[in-house]
Amino acid sequence: MPASPPSPLSPLPYEESARAALDAAHAADPERDEGRPAEHVYADRIEGWIGRLVDAASPTLRLAARAQHLERWAIPRSDYPMDRPGYHRWRRAVQARQGARARELLLASGCPTEQAERVAVLVAKNAAKGDADGQALEDAACLVFLERELAAFAGEHGDYSREKFIDIIRKTWAKMSPRAHQLALGIPLPSELAALVKEAVG
Repeated sequence: MPASPPSPLSPLPYEESARAALDAAHAADPERDEGRPAEHVYADRIEGWIGRLVDAASPTLRLAARAQHLERWAIPRSDYPMDRPGYHRWRRAVQARQGARARELLLASGCPTEQAERVAVLVAKNAAKGDADGQALEDAACLVFLERELAAFAGEHGDYSREKFIDIIRKTWAKMSPRAHQLALGIPLPSELAALVKEAVG
């Protein structure tokens, strides 16, 4: 009897090697979060949200989720002017490098070329508008921001007005799908932040 095809939730043979290669790269992040490389923690969080956003996520999407922020630390923000145009230039450079690096690691791990290219496109944020996988990754990033980063962001920007925070939340909300909105409303937040979210999306 021929072998059964892998379950959509079961790693393909090369996927385990690819994940190990991505995690080895994450381990070099000098920043720490919860006592671990911050990049590794972020990958766990993104992949965790993908599991809630997408039923039976494909190996390609799982690997793209794992490669979010891949070696983001390799291009310091300080290499670019500390203004808004400089920030956008830095982000474009980081995303292009992340895509190229993801492709390199996946090909070296035995991933099919077509899949490695697809992951590179997703990681570099070059997916076409309306791309389902691209939207899922955007949703996951927004959910991580709301769940894990919004409180720290507020603490770092005490000079921001209430209206500015509401505008930031509204812009984040506008990037998200209805499914992500549903999940976001279930995130437990400190009362002050919960009130801001409620006002922003009400």
